[in-house]
Amino acid sequence: MAELRFDGISKAYQGRLAIADVSLTVPSGSFTVFIGPSGCGKTTLLEIAAALIPASSGQVSLAGRAITKPGPETAIVFQHHNLFEWLTVRDNVAFGLRAQGVKRSERRLRASKLLADVGLIEHANKLPRELSGGMRQRVAIARSLVLNPQVLLMDEPFSSLDYQTRRVMQRYLLTLWHHAKATVVMVTHDLDEALALADQVVLFSGSPGRILEVVDLPLERPRSPEDPQLREIRSHLRQHLEQEVALGEFTAAELATFDREGMTADL
Repeated sequence: MAELRFDGISKAYQGRLAIADVSLTVPSGSFTVFIGPSGCGKTTLLEIAAALIPASSGQVSLAGRAITKPGPETAIVFQHHNLFEWLTVRDNVAFGLRAQGVKRSERRLRASKLLADVGLIEHANKLPRELSGGMRQRVAIARSLVLNPQVLLMDEPFSSLDYQTRRVMQRYLLTLWHHAKATVVMVTHDLDEALALADQVVLFSGSPGRILEVVDLPLERPRSPEDPQLREIRSHLRQHLEQEVALGEFTAAELATFDREGMTADL
């Protein structure tokens, strides 16, 4: 495990600023969730942390060392599982090990262990199309964890799942995180998901994305939505999120009109 740091990260596309001067420390072994309006640069920040794209300015470091290229110390799970449909479940999980030159027998052993950890060992010889959406996402997570990354980056990994499957996968993820002892940074649009999972929630503004607030959640898990402290935090974050969405959707003049007519009371 190691501390992940974002120092003055900005990113511009064709002259348009997507992220503005983001600085953040993600403690070693913690679970951090990014939340904010659509298009505020949360996914871009994950891709910079994984060295998939460069920052326009600033630096991301892990354990004090700058991250300059993709490596086994950092893994990323996307919204869509991106599994290889022509490979078996086991071979999908073992793919990264193959790229590292690990012997076939060890690849199969390590992949099988991860599949057992995520409850899918009996499906090891199936193709991804034979699995449910939740199962495919578990395979994607296992494929990332098999490399023993220090940092696991997750971009809305459960957004395509139905409500009940999503809740099950959240609990499953907490169990895997506990055993893997990795530092997790996750993007979600679901405030309840963020509050159920995170040690700290990072609230972003609308584009260009800036950190508005970092909220610590020193609460034991599993967490009840009826917990008074959690309800207070949820209300606070919800109000700020809705305000940022409103600022992105309406002009200042429109918002002023809504205020006069009492239409933004719940924003």
